[in-house]
Amino acid sequence: MEQVERAQPNVENPLGTAPVGKLLRKFAIPSIISLVVASLYNIVDQIFIGQGVGMLGNAATNVAFPTTTIATALALLLGIGGATNFNLALGRKQAEKARQTAGTAFGSLLLVGIAVCIIIRIFLKPIILACGATDQNLDYSLAYVGITSIGFPFYMLTTGGSHLIRADGAPTYSMLAMLSGAIINTILDPLFIFAFDWGIEGAAWATVIGQIFSACMILFYLPRYYNRTLKGKDLIPKWSALRPVLSLGSAACLNQLAITIIQVLMNNTLRHYGADSPYGSEIPLAVVGIVMKVNMLFLSVVIGLSQGAQPIISFNYGAKKFGRVKEAYLKASGLATIMAVFATACFQIFPRSIISLFGTGDAMYYQFAVQFFRIFLLCTFLNGLQPVTANFFSSIGKATKGIFLSLTRQIIFLVPLVLIFPLFWGIDGVMYAGPIADGAAGILAILLVIREFKKMQKLGGE
Repeated sequence: MEQVERAQPNVENPLGTAPVGKLLRKFAIPSIISLVVASLYNIVDQIFIGQGVGMLGNAATNVAFPTTTIATALALLLGIGGATNFNLALGRKQAEKARQTAGTAFGSLLLVGIAVCIIIRIFLKPIILACGATDQNLDYSLAYVGITSIGFPFYMLTTGGSHLIRADGAPTYSMLAMLSGAIINTILDPLFIFAFDWGIEGAAWATVIGQIFSACMILFYLPRYYNRTLKGKDLIPKWSALRPVLSLGSAACLNQLAITIIQVLMNNTLRHYGADSPYGSEIPLAVVGIVMKVNMLFLSVVIGLSQGAQPIISFNYGAKKFGRVKEAYLKASGLATIMAVFATACFQIFPRSIISLFGTGDAMYYQFAVQFFRIFLLCTFLNGLQPVTANFFSSIGKATKGIFLSLTRQIIFLVPLVLIFPLFWGIDGVMYAGPIADGAAGILAILLVIREFKKMQKLGGE
């Protein structure tokens, strides 16, 4: 079992004393792996579905994707909000508040996960139609979401709980909980899809089984949380503890909800304008799902860096050690930018190779896919800044700025462009909306964080 330096009351916390670079490696690497693994749930499914079911299967998983991002949004609301408040309380030496925050966050994850499952199953068909399903992929979409919704309580507990466990000083255990489920999913996918001939339903059941195993690992850790002070009664949510959790988790939540909104908008826009183009509706729907999920894999690395920096930034801001706060942000944002430049190069040089992983198509399919990859993701090199900066503001307790930055790329910039550009350029207008939104969001993030650093300098501290 992992041996970690857990946060303890009345003990000097290494978050305030250990080298920032060492801490960032300790927390960010498991966080990155955890998020990449979470992204791989969807990508692995789509790869095997593309190979076993075909383009309509890929289109169906794209239509289903917004339901997963909604579950992710709520899990991050409680998980990141709880982790941030937990670390802020530790930095301020508020032991009882830290314990109540963690217990409320864990309990809320269980309750909300069950509620999401019930709501999606009751309104399954209207939700799928609203997400952009067509007559051709509707049955595939209903089958896939009908099964994966069963796993949402387990998925949400794992996604949110992994942040809380990492905040307790056990990032490796958090990573292993996520990784175990993904490995199970990857093993079962080809078995269920090809050997058992279950098709898209097999991919869905493989996902659910992996999520159940990961959630069991999260539950197994609970008795040891916060130096074994977390009790069963603490899991009953308390409004006094939940309110600040919702406040500081809202930026990450809204960022995911923004992804959901833009996904639904793009699905419906591409379905409409695709029907009037040489590509038809199904090719754009299949391609945009692949592009968004591949981009999400890159963003998982960036967000993992930002979340790895969160305990360091939160604790030291609470302890008024502003020099360490700045160092953690600059190192995280610098690494994120390096990764963003690398991702941009891959998207521009190898788009066809990436698309080919998800099954085959005709010449028109590859023509649209390569063009969409290169244009829509042209400014990915700036995408490392916005998520890191949004999480930075949430980590220092400035939820409003964190929320605003979380909404800039997806809602404030991208949504209007996706609505307006196709009026003039048809389906091509959707492609050009991406790089403009990325560029504007990256520049705004730089301006806001410079201003915040100047404010911290005036506050003094260490």
